[in-house]
Amino acid sequence: MHGTGGRPLRVAVIGGGPGGLYAAALLKRLDPAREITVWERNAPEDTFGFGVVLSDETLGGIEHADPVVYEALKAEFVRWDDIDIVHRGVRHTSGGHGFAALGRKRLLEILHERCRSLGVELRFRTEAPYPAWLSEAYDLVIAADGVHSATREAYAEVFRPSVEEHRCRYIWLAADFPFDAFRFEIAETEHGVMQLHGYPYAPDASTVIVEMREEVWRAAGFAELDTAETIERCAKIFADTLRGRPLRSNNSTWTTFRTVVNAHWSHGNLVLLGDAAHTAHFSIGSGTKLAVEDALALVACLEEHASLPEALAAYEEERRPVVASTQRAARASLEWFENLGLYLDQPARQFAFNLLTRSRRVTHDNLRLRDAHFTEAVEREFRCPPGTPPMFTPFRLRGLTLRNRVVVSPMDMYSAVDGVPGDFHLVHLGARALGGAGLVMTEMVCVSAEGRITPGCAGLYTGRQGEAWRRITDFVHTRAPGTAIGVQLGHSGRKGSTKLMWEGIDEPLDEGNWPLVAASAIPYKPESQTPRELSRAQLTDIREQFAAAAWRAVRCGFDLLELHCAHGYLLSGFLSPLTNRRTDAYGGTLAKRLRFPLEVFDAVRAVWPGEKPMTVRISATDWAEGGTTAEESVEIARAFAAHGADAIDVSTGQVVAEEQPEFGRSYQTPYADRIRHEVGIPVIAVGAISSWDDVNSLILAGRTDLCALARPHLYDPHWTLHAAAEQGYSGPGVVWPAPYRAGSRRPQTGRTDAPKPRLTLGR
Repeated sequence: MHGTGGRPLRVAVIGGGPGGLYAAALLKRLDPAREITVWERNAPEDTFGFGVVLSDETLGGIEHADPVVYEALKAEFVRWDDIDIVHRGVRHTSGGHGFAALGRKRLLEILHERCRSLGVELRFRTEAPYPAWLSEAYDLVIAADGVHSATREAYAEVFRPSVEEHRCRYIWLAADFPFDAFRFEIAETEHGVMQLHGYPYAPDASTVIVEMREEVWRAAGFAELDTAETIERCAKIFADTLRGRPLRSNNSTWTTFRTVVNAHWSHGNLVLLGDAAHTAHFSIGSGTKLAVEDALALVACLEEHASLPEALAAYEEERRPVVASTQRAARASLEWFENLGLYLDQPARQFAFNLLTRSRRVTHDNLRLRDAHFTEAVEREFRCPPGTPPMFTPFRLRGLTLRNRVVVSPMDMYSAVDGVPGDFHLVHLGARALGGAGLVMTEMVCVSAEGRITPGCAGLYTGRQGEAWRRITDFVHTRAPGTAIGVQLGHSGRKGSTKLMWEGIDEPLDEGNWPLVAASAIPYKPESQTPRELSRAQLTDIREQFAAAAWRAVRCGFDLLELHCAHGYLLSGFLSPLTNRRTDAYGGTLAKRLRFPLEVFDAVRAVWPGEKPMTVRISATDWAEGGTTAEESVEIARAFAAHGADAIDVSTGQVVAEEQPEFGRSYQTPYADRIRHEVGIPVIAVGAISSWDDVNSLILAGRTDLCALARPHLYDPHWTLHAAAEQGYSGPGVVWPAPYRAGSRRPQTGRTDAPKPRLTLGR
């Protein structure tokens, strides 16, 4: 008997993990007439791994949907608040985090009992029939068959899975005593860095995960050891944490984490759930959480929608953004541990703070709420004056001291006439200078008329343009004393002669085009103008144009100069192998591709005053196969540093039109972080940094020295002043202009909180 609409009566569940079992129990509880069968190829007592951590949010959903399961789980939970981080023999503890865990085996037992009590048929030691047969025989097929899902692979052309293996090996083990905190311990061995992740899951047991990079795993000889030898070796490496006690396994093997992403989660009446649909690295404890939340959402959508297609579409629409956010956080955490060696020399408390905030789910502000004592200790170690948020500490580049760490990022305004900045630029840059940022950057200022992106781009190739810029710098220095203003010099290269952004970004002009030049004769888009490959003589001319513009910038009174070597413009076009196909001394190897940008840098540095800093903006990845890699970006930064760059402004992409960027909150910061620690040069992080909490977190963790924000400063020119007001800060790190001081407190508003009910009547 088949159900109709979104209420299927015959349901098949492939996989007896927590997600599949919970979905089966919920469906049966909501409609006892349903016929639900779960296939699990393993025995009921078989499980892999040990403990499971669930968040309060997930538990709240379980309590609301099925109080019986919630009460059974509640009786089993081990709870704790602290995280211990042990590095080089020093332990730092951060409290107030709130964890709940239980044994994975006990979790499954509870779900088995619930399913049986409701009448769900559980078939253990039984392979599920082929998905095509199940789809014919049942109204709904839930594929919860894990990271290696055979169901997903059977319909790979529909689900279009992407499975990415990562760089670390790890193994799930257990210890027969309870840790008193979530524990991270770092071991620096002769073979490389290893780390332990541990937490209690029962009154007498703890999960222990040992993880290390593949090359460390091989160098340490783990590839040749059997399970018993592996366990003994791991226990010896982390003997202090384990108090000399042994470890044990449960079908434990070394494995590599696989991130699973699917383009689609359903096919007809078949739907993916949990690890079959998506995975998130264990370091943020989200695998079981996501599976259980998937089950809750799927069942709710089946109840709420009239047809099965509508229900499955609603399920995916609801869960996909949540999962994507979790996967971004998990990737950030995973990559932090992959690159753990970068941070070993950080001061102990900063290292601990960096670890705690690695996924960007925990930030400076909420960590301060959880454990003010710990956070204040990190701030003291960072030398924050009392009551001063990290973003309002000063930073020095050569002879320039910035009073805070906020930069108004360069933003093209496309509002100049013949390259001359006008009243709009005065108001635009002046307003942001009055808004409190430590450094305000101009848009990309072009070094020639032919080097403009659009007819509305500003330049610094005539005396009239220089006079107009001088008017702006004078305003900033006079009316916003303490704010620095920097100029970004660039040349459009193959991305020039296009329409204004709001008329058609990157589209060629309908008329009035000028000829383009580039490293190689490759158009940006098929419909774009094809540039001429620059000759040696033209390279010399352009280098001199940059030097001349820099000389004018000196006379304009700019405090800092940035060379634009990013985003596919001329100098960036030399750096990327996708846009530089030259066969002469300026193309080929990275050293050759660097040659012309470095020649330009040297020419500009020779003109720019020695006491004033120079920075370089680069695209740290092209987000395209065969393009600039993160590893190459480190070498690019190293080369500019060797030539005298004072900081690297680390952006990404916009080099080729076919790029596939991985957007997300502060998504470019890991590239800046890596350059900062591998090259040892100050960096400016940019890219979807939108809150003062993010700025504080990134600065205090040591991932960047300065944060550049673009869109937030378009939304709020006084972003930095408001950040100070919202944090209750007043001090030398930010100064309200005298005419604005009356507005330094948040305006009062009407009450929005209604009186709370004094009685709650039962139903």
